[in-house]
Amino acid sequence: MLVKMKTGKMAPDLLKKLIFSNLGIKRDEVMVHSSIGEDSSVIDFGDRLCVLSTDPITGASKGIGKYAVNISCNDVVSNGAEPLGVMVTLLLPENFTEEGIASIMKEISDAATKLNVEVLGGHTEVTTAVNQVIISCTAVGMVDRDKLVTSSGASPGDDIVLTKWAGLEGTAILAAEFEEELKRTLDPVLVDRAKEYSKYISAVREGLIAAEYGVTAMHDVTEGGVLGAMYEMCEASGTGAELWFDNILVREETRAICQYFKIDPLRLISSGAMLITTKDGTELTRLFDENGISAKVIGKVTEAGKNFDVVYRDELWKVLSD
Repeated sequence: MLVKMKTGKMAPDLLKKLIFSNLGIKRDEVMVHSSIGEDSSVIDFGDRLCVLSTDPITGASKGIGKYAVNISCNDVVSNGAEPLGVMVTLLLPENFTEEGIASIMKEISDAATKLNVEVLGGHTEVTTAVNQVIISCTAVGMVDRDKLVTSSGASPGDDIVLTKWAGLEGTAILAAEFEEELKRTLDPVLVDRAKEYSKYISAVREGLIAAEYGVTAMHDVTEGGVLGAMYEMCEASGTGAELWFDNILVREETRAICQYFKIDPLRLISSGAMLITTKDGTELTRLFDENGISAKVIGKVTEAGKNFDVVYRDELWKVLSD
């Protein structure tokens, strides 16, 4: 029987069946292979390790150059690696303008400059295969062997820390894409504040701080939101988790926009937030606070079981495509 795919991230059972069963050979030089919960590959080059991750931008039409660079760099810093460069594939629909291309590349260049990374190359093409701009960005980072962090390192008893707040990126996307509609119902000032959330989507700084501090696992909070990221970390680590929902920060702007669209902020894409496990979450949050980064302990890693439902399809797609 033919099964039609829905928009958004593929379900874990289908990933295992269709994707992870077709990955060619395994090379000895690869330390972290493709699996659920691991967004990057780690390659052994001796004393230093190379970290690679790739991501497309498909759920936004505004600010996509900025999103592309930041989100791919967030992936590599989740392994404790400092991003050093990105490669960009830019697919453009017919009749797209030179001005539009220049605007996107300016966003890419500005984001890369802010993160101290180089645009290493890529591919640019006009094609009838797309009806909107699609960017796929591959980030490259380096990390010392003793500073490597993965999503699979969480252990029962670890504290679970969340930086920033739930629904961060999704709030920014929805505020930008539906600005006029939202302003007819919500306070226009609130919507403008929500649009500004895009300036918080880099998690590079907190990722490097956490890696230097010494943590057991990190996972940037992308599709599926906080609950999706927690599920993926549990899958990668072979553990369960108990979340303390009252400790998960949901800001006023996120709460209002999610209520308007009748979606769950804990299942909304949240790039810029980082999920971290560590032996001492209180000390780590104190360190983040000293560096001007909000963070809270939101739960504990357990032997097995979760006090939340499995989630893989992001709430954003309920608004954009359902």
